[in-house]
Order: sequence, then structure tokens, then C-alpha cells
Amino acid sequence: MERSDSSRLAEENLGLVHMCANRFRGKGIEYDDLYGAGCIGLMKAARAFDEGRGVRFSTYAVPVILGEIRRLFRDGGAVRVSRSLKELSLRLTRERERFLLKEGREPTVSELCRICGEDSELVTEALGAAMPPVSLTSCLDDSEGSEADIPVPPPDTDITDRLALRQALSSLETEDRKLIFLRYFLGKTQTVTAGLLGMTQVQVSRREKKLLARLKSIMDGQ
Repeated sequence: MERSDSSRLAEENLGLVHMCANRFRGKGIEYDDLYGAGCIGLMKAARAFDEGRGVRFSTYAVPVILGEIRRLFRDGGAVRVSRSLKELSLRLTRERERFLLKEGREPTVSELCRICGEDSELVTEALGAAMPPVSLTSCLDDSEGSEADIPVPPPDTDITDRLALRQALSSLETEDRKLIFLRYFLGKTQTVTAGLLGMTQVQVSRREKKLLARLKSIMDGQ
């Protein structure tokens, strides 16, 4: 597969990275680190994917993405990258959050390229650059050499639900999408979300409950 094709394939499937990274929330590593490792896996999968094998890209890519995320736990949460790539990664993170607040959705790789003035290959690689490592002590047994055992369900089990959720989110108003993205994709607290959206914490709490109920109703086909 040509390099441009692999970049396009990775860009079109960034949702798979969020899907996989969300499974490991609260396991001892920051979400940005999980997302970064997942992007590395996504790019590896895009470069190696062979359409002639007759399998969907999502089926092929999810195990690769999960493998890169699990590597974080084995390596103590550290992804070794150059300083320049790490700086670009931090810049992309800031621009991603600004875009999300303004547009109420995740930016595509092409949009991040235009914002930062970098080519798609470098931007995709930088999205996989990790933040500083965090301790995994709380995830490990006291015995030396033990590893965090993270149970993960079969990758195909969750894909349909995630796609349905994305469609449900698209039906929300822009401000409501911003609230959901801030709370569940960026992991912001209700207080922080309230400040960013010009609301009170109580208003965020009430609106969040209504939105979750509405999303559940849509996904249940009601």
C-alpha cells in the first residue's frame, strides 16, 4: 500500500484508537498516552494492511492498536520519542482541544496538518508520541517482575456499538457534542467542563444526564 494510502486509511479510522484507548481508562496510564500508543498501532496497521486478504481494516487494525497500548503497560508507560516529535505531539494535543471546543468534534489529520503546517505522515507519527511516563505501582502486584494483567474483550465485540454511538452523537447539537466530548473523550471533570462551556457544574450534571439518556434511547432504537 502506498504511503499516501496508508495515511488516508489511518485518518479515516482514528475512531478505532479512541475505542481501544477508552477500554484502558483508569488502569494507571493517562488517556493521552493510551491514545498516542494507539495511533502508533493504527499507523502500523495501515502500512501493513493488505486489502486482498478479504478482511475489513477495522478487524485487522484493532488487535494491532491494542498490542501497542498493552506495550505501554509492559514498558512502564514510556514511549521513547525524539524531543521535536514530542513537542509537536504536545502542540497537536493543544490544537486538538481548541478545535474540539470550537467545532464540537474531533479534527481530522488533514485539518491538524493545515493548522500546524506539517505533512500528514509527521502529524500521524506525532499523534503517537507519548507524554511523560506515570507510575504503574498501583496496577502491579508486590512481587518483582509482575505485569499488569488487563482483561480485554474480543475486539470485534465493541465495534458495532462504537459506530452506533458515533452516529448518535452526530444527531446532537454542537454544544451538546462538546459537552460529551469534554467529559468522555477528553476526560474532563464536570467542573472543568462547566468552565469551558460557560455553565455551572450543576447545569453540566443535569444536561449530561439528559444527553446520556437520549444517546441510550437512540442506540436502543427507541
